[in-house]
Formats: sequence, C-alpha cells, structure tokens
Amino acid sequence: MKLCIIPARGGSKRIPRKNIKNFLGKPIIAYSIEAALKSGCFDRIIVSTDDEEIAEVARKYGAETPFLRPEGLANDYAGTIPVIKQAVEWFEENDVAPQMVCCLYATAPFVTPEILKNAFQQLQDSQADYCFSVTPFASPIQRALKITRTNRLEMFHPENFNKRSQDLEESYHDAGQFYWGMPEAFKQKIPIFSESASPFVLPRYLVQDMDTPEDWIRAELMYKALNQTGWN
Repeated sequence: MKLCIIPARGGSKRIPRKNIKNFLGKPIIAYSIEAALKSGCFDRIIVSTDDEEIAEVARKYGAETPFLRPEGLANDYAGTIPVIKQAVEWFEENDVAPQMVCCLYATAPFVTPEILKNAFQQLQDSQADYCFSVTPFASPIQRALKITRTNRLEMFHPENFNKRSQDLEESYHDAGQFYWGMPEAFKQKIPIFSESASPFVLPRYLVQDMDTPEDWIRAELMYKALNQTGWN
C-alpha cells in the first residue's frame, strides 16, 4: 500500500487555523488533498490531526481521518518524523502496513500531481530512503550577512568577500512540500537532511513558505500569476 499522510495539527500560532485557512476560495489543505488524489500515486490518503474541525474539512475534500493524533504529537515542538512514524505504526497495528509513504504538507498549494508522481519515480530509481523537494537559495549563502549587536554588518564567511557569486557552490533548502520515504526510514527516525535522501529540485517560483501573514499574501499573488500562465 502507498500511503499519503498529511500532517495538520490545530494549534498553529503565527497564522491561526492555518491548515484550513481560506486560500483563494477554499481551505488550503484542500489543495494538497486534491493533488494527492489526482496523482494516482496513493491507495490511501489520510490527514493526521488532533482537531475535529480540520478532520471534517479533510473528509469533505476526500481524505480519510482514521484516528486523532495523540496530544503529545500535537504541540509546537512535535517534529515531522515522529508524526509520520506514529501514523505508519498505527496502520501496521490496525489496518494494512504501508510499503511506501509520502508526507505531504497541508500548506503546499504549489505541489502538483506531476511533481508527486515524478518524485515517487525518483525515489524508486535512486533506491534512497527518502526523496523530498528542495529549491536553490536565491543568493549565495557563502556571502550571507548578519547584523551585530551594535547594528552593524558582518559577513558570516568574510573569506568569500572577493569571490564572484558564480564561483561559489550552489546551495539548496527544503521546499517544505513533501517527503516521499520508506516506512522503515521514518520508523527508525533516519535523518531526512542526509545522504539517505535524493533531492527533487523545484524552481523557486513554485516554492513559498507559509509561516507569516506576509507569506500568505505573497503565495496568493504567486498562485494567481501562475494560473494566468496555465501552469497547473
């Protein structure tokens, strides 16, 4: 069984009720559920939540909610891997053990069925434990600056001041959309940011953090602009 797990706890702080907040006409979690359904990749699509309102919205858009997430995995400090581990073990004990798992974030409106399918194929071809979305930093991290206590600037790596940007190694960050993986990797808590993972590279225009109200506004503007090009 190929299992899609969408984590969506109820206690988001910076954007209250973020996982079911309206995003251009429907709850943002609906975009992830619909992409998973249209991809044809999954036998089951579930939402792991501690919140009955979120569960109701998830069911409305086609996901299952076979359990409510334990309270200990629904606080501000609960990590993604323990949440996925709990869901995998629940299925092993109560239903059908999954052979492939995808953690798909509830706030990923730019993910598409094709991205999910291609990343799944990459996981199989690479024989890695994980395959997840990354995107390049817009500027070289080797030339990053910090503001000092006296409100001045310093380079983190001043030895790179005279180096050309094109001579510096390109760097990437987690795109925050999905993590395909082997169930045992999640259960053993193998680090995702490691050689155990194969990177699925996304263009920067398909990536947007959803942590602040400003992020939300920018994401809606990006989504509208992309829809005018027929991207999805």
